[in-house]
Amino acid sequence: MKIIGLIGGMSWESTLDYYRYLNEGVKQKLGGLHSAPCLLFSVDFAEIEEYQRTTRWDLATDAMVVAAQRLERGGAEFIIICTNTMHKMAAEVQAVVNIPVLHIVDALAAAIKAAGIDTIGLLGTRFTMEQDFYKGRLETLHHIQVLVPDPAQRQQVHDIIYNELCLGDIRESSRQEYQQIIASLQQRGARGIILGCTEIGMLVKQADSSLPLFDSTHIHAQMAVNFALGEMDDGVLQIV
Repeated sequence: MKIIGLIGGMSWESTLDYYRYLNEGVKQKLGGLHSAPCLLFSVDFAEIEEYQRTTRWDLATDAMVVAAQRLERGGAEFIIICTNTMHKMAAEVQAVVNIPVLHIVDALAAAIKAAGIDTIGLLGTRFTMEQDFYKGRLETLHHIQVLVPDPAQRQQVHDIIYNELCLGDIRESSRQEYQQIIASLQQRGARGIILGCTEIGMLVKQADSSLPLFDSTHIHAQMAVNFALGEMDDGVLQIV
């Protein structure tokens, strides 16, 4: 098995899910007492959130670059960035290491295509929903149409992530708000929904939606398990 390098802590609640999914995935495939060999560099999310909020993306990039380089020096054989938003600088991270960076959007695109879906709704932080690094990759590279909520709904989704989910605060009222937003995306033509923030899966489960949900945390971790076990082609990992 290849050693998995995780850049985590954004937030640590969702990084826990990554660790669990990685180990469950390896155990499912290999059985017995097998688990996932991995290294974790966990950042201080307060610093990262400030860089995001104040649009100091250069400093956010520096933090991801340092984390990736430390993982490579520590012996990681590939890297996953355990957050959707910080894939904004995935290309910069890939440029400074000699090991692959598994892109979360590529993992999602493979799952969406396997389900036969070509129009998808996207929930995530405002940065993920509004900027081109994420939905642009889905549309341009993978030819999947992406629908996002209207501006007021985008703010709702974003605020619940940072003010509640990143603090481990799970509220029924927020689940209902997300359900209403999912319903509005369905009315506009979405045939599935990307849970495009690694915390959203803590709040919204498949039982809460009539549309298929694509949990980015789980799907990204599955991709990492497959790659660690040599079940993926390196060619799908190139940053574009």
